Amino acid sequence: MNYSHFDKYLKKAMKYDFLSNYYKYSDPNLFITYYQKHLQYMQIALTPAPRDELDLERTQPMIRILHASPGAPSVDVYLNGRRTIRNLTFRQETDYIPLKETGQYRIDIFPAGKTDKPLKSEQVQLEKNQKYTSAVVGRPSELDIILIADNSSTPAGETKVRFIHLSPNAPAVDIAAKNGDVVFSNISFKEVTDYLGLTPMPLDVEVRAAGTDKVVLDVPPVRLRPNRAYTIYAVGLLNGNPALEALISQD
Repeated sequence: MNYSHFDKYLKKAMKYDFLSNYYKYSDPNLFITYYQKHLQYMQIALTPAPRDELDLERTQPMIRILHASPGAPSVDVYLNGRRTIRNLTFRQETDYIPLKETGQYRIDIFPAGKTDKPLKSEQVQLEKNQKYTSAVVGRPSELDIILIADNSSTPAGETKVRFIHLSPNAPAVDIAAKNGDVVFSNISFKEVTDYLGLTPMPLDVEVRAAGTDKVVLDVPPVRLRPNRAYTIYAVGLLNGNPALEALISQD
């Protein structure tokens, strides 16, 4: 068995297992969707990898796309002029997409099904052996594309977590243990914290207006599992529609 192939798809299967459990009681439809994806990637993990995939795994960059623009329509995402993602809706995050080459990539965001004028375009530099998240952020009138370097490696048996502020109208915030100490402080819109290394544990945190005890967002409790990296995003609008909420993703 090729363990690089197995590990890659096993991580995806674990991601969807985590998401299915996260939505098990709050959203039965999402629970079923993510559990089916979990089963799908478990099957892929146990299937031998094709030769060309094994070659690409050695150096290829990988990118995933997050739609975090409240009020923006569903979008199609083009990489270097080729439609790569169809009909991505607000709050959706794709799987990592393996790319065949390093270097410059142009990301174009179009309204789903349209190609006359992009909502936003951005040129980015992607390096070998690096994973990225590209997030579509801001209000529709001030749309932006940001590129975030991801790092899923952890010391054996450990875990880690970071926070990314993607709410265009929320103030700078602190991330704190529920009714406890601040973990990340004074994080502004589009700011990405460093990863915080932790022993695997249940995580129960809240988002406060920076420098105060005022809670602006409760993050649903989550169990951080060993050998995994997590990102908590704040998306949506403070006191607006769509409402401010936390998205939790496995990197």
